[in-house]
Amino acid sequence: MHPAYDESLGDARRDFLETRAPKLLLAGNLALAGLYFAILAFVFPIGEPILFYLLIAGEIFHLSQVAGFIYTVWDTRFTPVSLAASYAGRALPAVDVFITVAGEPAELVRRTIQAAKTMRYPAFSVFVLNDGYVAKKANWREIEALASKLGVDCITRTIPGGAKAGNINNALRFTTAPLIACFDADHAPAADFLEKTVAYFADETVAFVQTPQFYRNADVNYVTKGAWEQQELFFGPIMKGKNRLNAVPMCGTNMVIRRAALAAVGGVATDSITEDLVTGLRMHAAGYRSVYVPEVLAEGLAPEDVLTYSKQQFRWARGTLDLIFRYNPLFMRGLSWAQRIQYLASASFYLSGLVIALDAALPLLYFYFGIVPVHVDGMLLAAVFLPYFFYTLFAIQSVSNFTYTFSSLGFSMGSFAIQIRAVLGAATRRRAAFAITEKRRQRGNFLFLAKWHLAYVALFAAGLAVALLREGLSASLLNNAAWALLNTAVFLPFIRAALPERADASAPPARERERAPERYGIHHRPA
Repeated sequence: MHPAYDESLGDARRDFLETRAPKLLLAGNLALAGLYFAILAFVFPIGEPILFYLLIAGEIFHLSQVAGFIYTVWDTRFTPVSLAASYAGRALPAVDVFITVAGEPAELVRRTIQAAKTMRYPAFSVFVLNDGYVAKKANWREIEALASKLGVDCITRTIPGGAKAGNINNALRFTTAPLIACFDADHAPAADFLEKTVAYFADETVAFVQTPQFYRNADVNYVTKGAWEQQELFFGPIMKGKNRLNAVPMCGTNMVIRRAALAAVGGVATDSITEDLVTGLRMHAAGYRSVYVPEVLAEGLAPEDVLTYSKQQFRWARGTLDLIFRYNPLFMRGLSWAQRIQYLASASFYLSGLVIALDAALPLLYFYFGIVPVHVDGMLLAAVFLPYFFYTLFAIQSVSNFTYTFSSLGFSMGSFAIQIRAVLGAATRRRAAFAITEKRRQRGNFLFLAKWHLAYVALFAAGLAVALLREGLSASLLNNAAWALLNTAVFLPFIRAALPERADASAPPARERERAPERYGIHHRPA
């Protein structure tokens, strides 16, 4: 167990480990980022001007990302006040439980329905929102039969429009409870989900309560592990920090929404493929509050193959980037500056792909053409950058209770091509279709998804030989080789995920995780 969670520590030492030490670490990270930027911008002679200014623009972006992350996670101890006592002596509000289904396997839906039915709460009704007919899925009648067999209502939509958002808006017409709990087809709630979330709605300004998305299949393979580690960082320190700033984003599942707040913003947004994010943004702009409960109260499924993972990442990136290109929070009335910063920080993360591609291309331009953004005579740049890079990774690990790994970084940075495609789509307002994340593992050869990564490795190896023949073992060659080697190392996790799976008859079958260890920094209650 991480020392910060050791109850045997004295109060003073625990306070230092949990509050002061992380802040000192984060302040050091910002200082190193500033030092690296200053050396890069002002110490070395400028090489090719266009490359130099592109490099500086990229580093300004990196600096803003570091500053935004530090601002978010600076204090993650905020705990919203539960007003359970406010309901004493009066009836708890009724809840309509929506399980959105669009062709997912019936057995998966069965598990979620059964879990929802066993929730401990005096007044709730379960509804299966069956979008299979609209989505042209053959099992839509099977879902109707399943709902009938399990004794829950089924609302089958026959008029298309708005994808998942349209499905929810349609169900609002046939239901009346003041609160709505939403679950994706694979996210089975814990028995105490409503007990843990409804109490916050005693505050009339609370529009929605969000809980984490936990993947019970996180240990099944390399892809699920990488996907979950990325989620740990987001649903751990990042969401806790956003809680402090009343900027918790709506995440689409494992949440409870106030019907009146939803009506106030015109229902769930149908004009974005990240309908949840835009709806939450509009609620914040309307003056409503959000609450994040950092306790795993529902369990879902991570993508089990890199193709499904890539499609999911594209949908998230494409929809989130609409916050920059369509619904820019900077110009939206009703938001606090903290909320504007948080929404833009979340959206701008997906601009990283452009900067990653630029940073990766610069060493190749040197290898093949001898052009550089700055002229570096010694190893000073590498001597500052490498400690800064690994210090930043360590700082992220520290605030996430050491759950963020190099593989997580590799999955994030390895998605640069997906992010670039999303940026181009968002910037040109190209229509993007809503795609349900596949719940079955896709089989096949997915190396085509790593074509840019593999091409980079090949160009690096050949380019290094070209540069050696041209000028020998110079300082510039060593600096650029170190830079390209780091890029290659970062791309390796994505390449590994794209490799064809090899069956190992001697290996025991992978098992789904039954509970989340405390080290994740997100408390867990088994479903």
